[in-house]
Order: sequence, then C-alpha cells, then structure tokens
Amino acid sequence: MTWPATTRYALDPAPAGLALAQDLLNTKGVGAQPDLLADPVMAADWLNQVIPGETGLSPTDLDQLRAFRADLQRLVARDDEAASASFAVARSAAAELVLGVDGVVELRGGGSGAEYVVSRVLAEVLGAQQVDAWRRLKSCRNERCRVAFYDRSRNNSGVWHSLKTCGNPANLRAHRARNKELNG
Repeated sequence: MTWPATTRYALDPAPAGLALAQDLLNTKGVGAQPDLLADPVMAADWLNQVIPGETGLSPTDLDQLRAFRADLQRLVARDDEAASASFAVARSAAAELVLGVDGVVELRGGGSGAEYVVSRVLAEVLGAQQVDAWRRLKSCRNERCRVAFYDRSRNNSGVWHSLKTCGNPANLRAHRARNKELNG
C-alpha cells in the first residue's frame, strides 16, 4: 500500500490501517505541497492510490471529505476546546461487520464516495484505539506545518514531525528569546 500524502513529507506511515487516517490528514497542503483534495483530479488520484479501485468523488464529496479532515485534524492536534466547538453533530458513517470463515470479525467501510472514505477511516481509528495506537497519531506542533505523524518515541513525547525542519528552528527561537530576556 502506498501513502502518497504522507511520504511526500518524508515520513514513515503509521502502522496498519491507521496510516489511512494519517494519509488523509496529510492531504492538506503545507508549504510548497498542494492540497490533494483541492480539485477532483488530484483527489481521485490520491484516493485510487490509498483505496485502489475507488475513484469517484463528487464536488459535494470533496467538501464533506475536507470537513471531515478538518475535524480529524482538530482531534489529532489534541485541541479539545476547538474540537468540541467545531462538531455540530458527531461524525458517523455506515459500516458492516463481517465474520470470516477463519472466525475473525472484520469491520468494513460502507456507503460510497466521501461516506465510504469516512467509514474506512473511522474503522481504522476504532482499531487503533483498541490497541492504544490512536494516541500516537499527532499533529506537528509548528502552527504553519501541522503535518500528521506517528510518534514512535518510547514515552510518546514527540511534538515535531521533523526535528530538523520544525523542531530545531522553534527550539532555537525559544533559546534566543530566553537569552534576550535574561540579558535584557
């Protein structure tokens, strides 16, 4: 499986299906990177790469998918106040439980278009929550960046998607501000 929105930021995808949620979040353009949900052609190309065979997104679907992405972004950024204020209604989507011949129950997305993508993402988030991986999907602390990354640090303390591009400059600015304050 390829995760084009995530790999364009030189990041490793989150484990298992949580990579779908991460990739959806990373469709948002940062810096010189375009928003992959900005037009139907780019959106269809992205969708066909992450969910092969799925290409149909209407303009209304794109609006719904961008709104869902914004809600998911607020949750991943752990901005509880903004997240609760922005959700007029809880997000929901059709899904089905399927019992395989091996006895394993699988949660599959349902619907079509944006509803199908949302249901697939929500199913993967549910699975990640059950194995305690959801809390490791984070948004870069840099306000101008906000790239979604999977925190692989031992104590789950990562705050930058890249220490080189976001962390070091921020830490240097903070260091200079403290020195300026101390030295008058």
